[in-house]
Amino acid sequence: MSYDDVEIEDMQWNEELQAYTYPCPCGDLFQITKEDLKLGEEIARCPSCSLYITVIYNSEDFADNKSKNNLDPQKQQPVAVA
Repeated sequence: MSYDDVEIEDMQWNEELQAYTYPCPCGDLFQITKEDLKLGEEIARCPSCSLYITVIYNSEDFADNKSKNNLDPQKQQPVAVA
């Protein structure tokens, strides 16, 4: 069972670890990488103990844009409907 559910917005980006982190009660940090999030992973683990948390996030925020019909959302043209 997950220790807690944590919103991605409540986590901190750690440049050194290249991961989102959140304080663990043991004194270390729960960690999850952007690559893990892109793969749909939602569990952030603590490397120092057995605890883990469930990360709540929008998977579309981390999905590859290339997988969406090869269209860049900024380059889509508006369509007028009569």
